[in-house]
Amino acid sequence: MITQDDDHHYMAKALACAAKGRYTTDPNPRVGCVLVKNNRMIAEGWHKKAGEGHAEVEALKKTTEAEGSTAYVTLEPCCHQGKTPACSEALIKAKVARVVIAMQDPNPLVAGKGIKKLQQAGLIVCCGVLEQDAKVLNKGFIKRMEQGLPFIQSKLAMSLDGRTAMASGESKWITGVDARQDVQRLRAASSVILTGINTVLEDDPSLNVRLDEPALQPIRVILDSRLQMPITAKMVSLAGECWILSCSDDDVKKQALESVGFKVYSLPEKKGRLDLKQVFLFLAKQQVNQVLIEAGGILNGALLETRLVDEWVVYMAPVILGDQARGLFHLPKLQTMIDKKQLTLQNIRQIGKDIKLTFSR
Repeated sequence: MITQDDDHHYMAKALACAAKGRYTTDPNPRVGCVLVKNNRMIAEGWHKKAGEGHAEVEALKKTTEAEGSTAYVTLEPCCHQGKTPACSEALIKAKVARVVIAMQDPNPLVAGKGIKKLQQAGLIVCCGVLEQDAKVLNKGFIKRMEQGLPFIQSKLAMSLDGRTAMASGESKWITGVDARQDVQRLRAASSVILTGINTVLEDDPSLNVRLDEPALQPIRVILDSRLQMPITAKMVSLAGECWILSCSDDDVKKQALESVGFKVYSLPEKKGRLDLKQVFLFLAKQQVNQVLIEAGGILNGALLETRLVDEWVVYMAPVILGDQARGLFHLPKLQTMIDKKQLTLQNIRQIGKDIKLTFSR
């Protein structure tokens, strides 16, 4: 007889399977499936890439013993035909007896319909096992489906005295190798890496993923209100797409940038600059689940004012840069303590010689 502890045990295994697709499934959610019969795991599967088999189908392909088994799935099985067949139908056809689901799918195309279809076919369905863990795994997909916005992270690196670069702009390297490798994993888990034009003009960054494991290259997005982007920027020659979001109507500059490979989009302005809320609404409409911001104090200050960022990831190095160095946020309007910005510490851990601090708004 399967107990609640068994359900938690096997769902944890399904979540571990789902996590294997952390860097490759975008824009689809990360989903894992484990098939269990007679308290023995008989197959596992996970969604690897958009357009390829979903987790349930991948697991069913690996066994001939699915009849009468229990399927542990981290997200409600889909019930509609997309690029791949409906997973609920595949489970029914395989004569699975019971389906344990971590969380209901927030996608309106599914949203309870998959569960209902399974129940109508006579399968026993249990939902909500390790639900919070499943939500963390797909926080970007969930937010996009529920709020029409991506999950937004900003990554910053600072010295012990809260400085992010020397007065000249020099910033390589504040943190150590281990912290910089951790940033690569943050990048790989993101749909988009976003920065401002000032960072591009000063640093000419690559903003790409450099890992030894398979990962989709996130789209590089530059906020460039006046279309100052150099056509010789390093990033346009690298693998992956580069988008420029602008409120300029200069068609000559736009055509020059598009001729070398940039995609240029015109968005609404606010006081002569891009409207940041409209930026993220636009990205969500392009099926962007998760945005990682790597920018300087001006853009981060503007984002802090808007409260659009869900999570601030700050790497703190045990170095001192001095009072002439640049701060993390440009916030000239803050004059009194009553105006201070409050964040909530979520997590702290050591990475190599540095400290990683994670805050929510």
